[in-house]
Amino acid sequence: MRLLRLEDSGELSLVEFVGKNIPRYAILSHTWGADLEEVTFKDLINSTGSTKAGYRKVRFCTTQAAYDGLQFSWVDTCCIDKSSSAELSEAINCMFRWYHDAAKCYVYLPDVSISGPIENDLFPQLAWKSAFQLSRWFTRGWTLQELLAPISTEFFSLEGERLGNKDLMVQEIHEITGISVQALQGCPLSEFSIDERMLWAERRETTREEDAAYSLLGIFDVHMPLIYGEGRKRAFMRLRREIKESLMDESQSDHNSLEYQRSQKTREDKD
Repeated sequence: MRLLRLEDSGELSLVEFVGKNIPRYAILSHTWGADLEEVTFKDLINSTGSTKAGYRKVRFCTTQAAYDGLQFSWVDTCCIDKSSSAELSEAINCMFRWYHDAAKCYVYLPDVSISGPIENDLFPQLAWKSAFQLSRWFTRGWTLQELLAPISTEFFSLEGERLGNKDLMVQEIHEITGISVQALQGCPLSEFSIDERMLWAERRETTREEDAAYSLLGIFDVHMPLIYGEGRKRAFMRLRREIKESLMDESQSDHNSLEYQRSQKTREDKD
């Protein structure tokens, strides 16, 4: 896993960690702008990209992380070398876990703006509440797992002002998304039916059609290779096949466990 570090000089650097020795980190959830506006892995390596529109949210994430006592951050635009198909595939298959394991998840909403400190004036608060409900962030495919996976999620405005956290805003988020309050509060997703979880993603959109399926891998706790170009239909066929096989494996495991318990009890009765 490759993480961003804010150096004492104010510069950003990338540090790679392998295995379980990964430090506490913050993670950014956001919506992508145009590709040319986003800060890439190559930009970080070449110390460029600071003039791009996307640099603002990268800088916000690392600064907010430092404020929260976290030295490292993860931002998908620049922490993944997307020129490597193997690295991209690994990242997408690991992404749900990466969001879950983050100490903090910052949701940056560029379409939610405030004109002053949110606690001081009722009217600006009403304005950002309306913008929050209509935010593009709630309509994108990838942000579904970014909403459900993290333990600690905080929402921020364009200006970097903290709007609230998922725990306190759970009812409002439920009304916006239709997602069960229990799921939003961290209940294991396996407790919800396949159809219900599919329904959560039904109206969400992705730029690449296959990502509509790939963005659900963590929601169903399955893994599969990425085949861009296969189309949405085939991607979902493979996803459903992986889900079915996962359920069959789980059922077989439960059956084997039950048989083992029965055999142990039979031995004890004979003794």
